[in-house]
Amino acid sequence: MDNKRKKILQGVAGLVVALVAYFAYHYFMYVETDNAQIEASTVMLASKVPGYIIKKNVVDGQKVKKDEVLIEIDNRDYKASVQSAESELLSLEARKKDAEKNYNRLKQLHLENAVSAQQYDSSLAGYNEIKAKYDSANAKLTQAKLNLEYSQIKAPSDGIVAKTSAEIGQLASSGQPLVGFVSSESRWVTANFKETEIKDIKIGRKVDISVDAFPGLDLQGEVENIFPATGATFTLLPPDNSTGNFTKVVQRVPVRIKFVNANQDVFEKVQAGLSVIVKVHKH
Repeated sequence: MDNKRKKILQGVAGLVVALVAYFAYHYFMYVETDNAQIEASTVMLASKVPGYIIKKNVVDGQKVKKDEVLIEIDNRDYKASVQSAESELLSLEARKKDAEKNYNRLKQLHLENAVSAQQYDSSLAGYNEIKAKYDSANAKLTQAKLNLEYSQIKAPSDGIVAKTSAEIGQLASSGQPLVGFVSSESRWVTANFKETEIKDIKIGRKVDISVDAFPGLDLQGEVENIFPATGATFTLLPPDNSTGNFTKVVQRVPVRIKFVNANQDVFEKVQAGLSVIVKVHKH
């Protein structure tokens, strides 16, 4: 009985030693936190011009390619503006050429003292006036073409439509958010480390990343940036310690971690906002 108890105690002691060695190894080799999540480039796509929505080409969760048309706004008014600006520019172009020829002719005659300075100045003023109108009409045409282009809301990059708030027949206002868009071109991790751990984290250090939602999916990363301020610094109402109500709280410093050797398939698999566990190598 004593031998059996002795073996059990030896086994427990061995297990305790192994656990102590394991945690000691991790303490000296890694800085670990589970206060981290995956981030992505997200944007709310809005209409730059007002108008009625006539086509909705996407649904929530749909994958799209760069420059794919997501929402179309009635563009008849904008097409008419382009045609009107083109006609005005064409008319002014003819007048500009005629004024330029007249100016160049009188300029030569003025150099030969064949016409008065007043006639020369008048031709120059007339040419400058027509040229200014032409340049203004050209700018108006450029803006009209831009407005026509803005009547189509396009994907800024390859990505996924997260949320749409557009319906056919809806009157979209200028600047009104219509599509929530998540880019598939990049992912990174924002990890919040305790202020007492930052001394062991250096830019360029290797990082082991485990995704809670996908057990077994182990990714590699690298410390890209360490934020210059704690998370509390940029809150809406940062704590004011000068009021006298001071309670010391361990602050968290955000660290940006980029993925290493992760491809497009991985970026599409790991959604923005997923929780992860990161282990930064100390050495």
